[in-house]
Amino acid sequence: MPDKVSRRVALGLGAATAALVAVPRPALAAPAPGADPAADRAPLDPTQRIRQAYRTRTRQAGGVWHSHVARVDATGTLRTVLADDADRVTHGYSVQKLAVAVAVLDTIDRGQLRLDQRLDLTPDIILGGSGLYHLQTVWGDEVTVANFLTAMLLVSDNTAVRMCGRVVPALEINEILAAKGFTHTRVEPVANPNRFFLGVTTPRETHDLLWRLANGTLLSAGSTSFLLGVLRWINGYHDGIRRDMSSAERSRVATKYGADYDERGAARHEVGIVFDQTGAPALTYAFFADTLGDRDNYGGTHPAVRAHADLGRVLFDTVGAGTAPAGASRHTVAPFRPVDGG
Repeated sequence: MPDKVSRRVALGLGAATAALVAVPRPALAAPAPGADPAADRAPLDPTQRIRQAYRTRTRQAGGVWHSHVARVDATGTLRTVLADDADRVTHGYSVQKLAVAVAVLDTIDRGQLRLDQRLDLTPDIILGGSGLYHLQTVWGDEVTVANFLTAMLLVSDNTAVRMCGRVVPALEINEILAAKGFTHTRVEPVANPNRFFLGVTTPRETHDLLWRLANGTLLSAGSTSFLLGVLRWINGYHDGIRRDMSSAERSRVATKYGADYDERGAARHEVGIVFDQTGAPALTYAFFADTLGDRDNYGGTHPAVRAHADLGRVLFDTVGAGTAPAGASRHTVAPFRPVDGG
């Protein structure tokens, strides 16, 4: 956001939860006496590469990080690569829009809503901050559920959150998330049943959501394809994990970011899934960083976002053709084709 008003405040959706206590990052252990220097020059396996890059880049970025990374190994088994304070309950900010979308799509899967159902887009519901609907300056459109879900996931539109609340109230969103086995991932209801704050989650639960989505066990096949298609699309967020990738590489990464600040400092989050060359899910990442400096910088030069970019290149490079776990689903997206308007 260009102004100095917190995005969370700008949403105007409800009361804040209690502030979370920051935990200082422990110092890295010194090399053991007599360590073999040649061992330090030996090629690192994928797990070591990811852990080393994470230690280096998070220390450089500063702040307090809560993260989870899991990767499919050569045997096709999903293994945790790193879990750094992975059960910390933390504000998800716009990452939480993933959970909201899951609740809306679950309602569609149960036949209580349709993607082609239309709602009016009226001036009283428009929010600023991230997104695109507020840029229109005039309103009165009718938009489909598919339209505002796409806006919410692709460009993190804040108005779209309110549109979701019109079709699935806050308490119902939380009931759906609880029924799917999520203990901590919740939105924050307020007096108006159709409004809410985006709420909290944990890195581990975010990983679980991503992995179940990638494997088609969270939603129906149609809803899974819709959600992953938007998250993987080439016009999405590029400042973080996908920055240093080609168009083809970017299309193999489904990602969602979130950024805000509170009294402890800035927060910069990014979560997602990396797919292998066959379209099978190969890796999940959930990076939540708070207590950061550079509060009003929402761009690619923020130190934590730079860290995401460097980590993204490392994560991607550890995923080759891949060996998918038994029963893993495959998901592909159409290649991006720029079109000149004549």
